[in-house]
Amino acid sequence: MARVSYEHVSKKFGDFTAIRDLNLEIRDKEFLVLVGPSGCGKTTALRCLAGLEEVTEGKVTIGDQVVNDVAPKDRDIAMVFQSYALYPHMTVFDNMAFGLKLRKVRKEEIKQRVEAAAKTLGIEQLLTRKPRELSGGQRQRVAVGRAIVREPKVFLFDEPLSNLDAKLRVQTRSEITKLHHKLQTTFIYVTHDQTEAMTMASRIAVMNKGILQQLDTPQTLYDKPANLFVAGFIGSPAMNFFPATLRKDGSDLFVDTTEFAVKVPEDRVATYMPYAGKQVIFGIRPEDIHNPLFVPPGIHFALVDAKVDVTELMGNEIFLYLVSSKNSFVARVDPRTRFTIGSKVQVAFNMDNFHIFDPSVNPDNPVAVR
Repeated sequence: MARVSYEHVSKKFGDFTAIRDLNLEIRDKEFLVLVGPSGCGKTTALRCLAGLEEVTEGKVTIGDQVVNDVAPKDRDIAMVFQSYALYPHMTVFDNMAFGLKLRKVRKEEIKQRVEAAAKTLGIEQLLTRKPRELSGGQRQRVAVGRAIVREPKVFLFDEPLSNLDAKLRVQTRSEITKLHHKLQTTFIYVTHDQTEAMTMASRIAVMNKGILQQLDTPQTLYDKPANLFVAGFIGSPAMNFFPATLRKDGSDLFVDTTEFAVKVPEDRVATYMPYAGKQVIFGIRPEDIHNPLFVPPGIHFALVDAKVDVTELMGNEIFLYLVSSKNSFVARVDPRTRFTIGSKVQVAFNMDNFHIFDPSVNPDNPVAVR
């Protein structure tokens, strides 16, 4: 078992910087997920740890050992690839045993380890088959099994579920989570799917343009995003954003978008009063916009006029795509809602759960005001 750290790590490909000054510590036995859009640097960070890419600057540590100059085979890690990377001419048993044979492990121990891993993954009956005889989910289990038999200090997963269909992704997601609890080993998992990150991780590292944006637990990322990028990336559908001004009226404070103005609850006025008169970004999640007939009890809410553009019935909820003059936004409302396309309606904003972002320091990625 081992902790992993990146200290001031940068990776350049010619003039392009894929990772910029990454500082990240992954705790022993932690399930850490690196998440971000395509090209954000998450897979490059994983490959630097695995030894498949050389670090341009900084150092990577596994346990107490700096591994910058250590060969991949000597880093005591196991990697599960997006493509599974199974040998097509070998049986499942031989695929899982291949790494152990290279290490000249005794045949009896190889058999014991492979059978134990196969039992853990529920693939004992597949050991004599070839990869072409397996489904996508079964191939994925074999790839994970090949990693397990090595008994590494750290498991690395590079978008392992992206080739599976939606139903199988959900099933395999839970299997990997259970496997982590069983093995009690450090897992580092790369994905662009924030749902995978939210459901599996102990902590999530959100990356964009090669820069670590925020590192925290899934719930904290959702409740207290550090900046506009994290707020928009975590959560589905994404958070709604409105350009606004904080307007003071006596002792009251309002968020004024020119299309609508909503009152800030008294217990949050002190936090935002220093920004009175300033341009800000007002953010609110779709799940915090309600049909006024079904507002949760005990919340502070403000009514906003809008026009229904599209409705999507999801069974247990309805997604409303709404328009208010210049701005469009999304609401997740009670399935008993009977709004129709084209109708003018009022929706209730939960003002206990809104967010304010200050663009004055970094207009491209405004920071959250807390």
